[in-house]
Amino acid sequence: MANKLINQMGLPPSLSHVFSARNILTAKDALSLPETDLMALLDIDIALARSAMASISEATCPPFQTGLALLEEKMKSGGHLSTLLPGLDIALCGGIPFGALTELVGPSGIGKSQFCLKLALLAALPECYGGLNGRVIYIDTESKFSSRRMIEIGEGSFPQIFRLQGLAQKMAGRIIVTRPTSISEFNDSLQQMKLTLLQNEVKLLIVDSIAALVSWDNEKGTISSRQSPLRGSLSFLKSISEFSRVPVVVTNQVRSHSSDDTFHYIFQGHRKDTSNSERSESHLTAALGIQWAHAVTIRLIFEAHSGHRFIKVAKSPISSPVAFPFVVESSGITLLNQEGISVAGSEINAIRCQGCNILTQ
Repeated sequence: MANKLINQMGLPPSLSHVFSARNILTAKDALSLPETDLMALLDIDIALARSAMASISEATCPPFQTGLALLEEKMKSGGHLSTLLPGLDIALCGGIPFGALTELVGPSGIGKSQFCLKLALLAALPECYGGLNGRVIYIDTESKFSSRRMIEIGEGSFPQIFRLQGLAQKMAGRIIVTRPTSISEFNDSLQQMKLTLLQNEVKLLIVDSIAALVSWDNEKGTISSRQSPLRGSLSFLKSISEFSRVPVVVTNQVRSHSSDDTFHYIFQGHRKDTSNSERSESHLTAALGIQWAHAVTIRLIFEAHSGHRFIKVAKSPISSPVAFPFVVESSGITLLNQEGISVAGSEINAIRCQGCNILTQ
């Protein structure tokens, strides 16, 4: 807004020409000057200078909205993709929100891709069966997408629907799978994504997983920083979610965080040997760094401890932290407890994975 041109602000033409003649072209140029300097530079009286400054300020400042107006706008343009997990849907006020970036983070094999496959199926289902009746773009960077597994989830979740001849094939045909092999390739595809989302009635975008792209480029030696290559990707993903009003779901890996406060991505290869005592004090944290963590709207942590797997709502503007124990069945993920378990303090962002030898790389 600071770079908005003064000749587009509705000032009297004679006054607008004076600004242009003095090379004061943008709102920033004008508002950076004291009133007296502006008066002298334009050779106008103080009253006209103040009036011009007020008009420029009004045209430059974004319009304000009341809390009620924001709420009504959100309700009108908002929406959710139900996960069909009642407890989680209640915690998220309906499910995975439209127009927002939702992150699933956890160790490998915990159930993130199973969750994504179920979401893809739900977005493709006809509305009469509780779906969104749309297409899905599934960016599969680790070749984990399985049409057979997705159909198995569908048959287990909706047996009466998937008995209908041809429906399983129709659902699979609505899911567009791409497999970029580098961050640059991924970014190139994102630039074309906005138009594709609108033209193909896409109702869900999944990236499984974003950290794998960093891993591959890091191994190739094509990047020097593990965060900077994602800045463009992050900006595009947020823009896509807000522009198209579709849910964007991204999976993320974990890294080890040792007691000596040194950080190490699990995909970075070998590091110096550590003693058993150091490893016992290590824990897991989400990969991709603090910039990425701040950018996501919702973070769901997948972890394992106390003999169970858990989905934990660790970050949400509408929910307090809560964890749900779950199992993975033929029909996908099933919650064992719909009420959830309240989480507080350091446990909110902690990621535990008992029984997984993930810290010894």
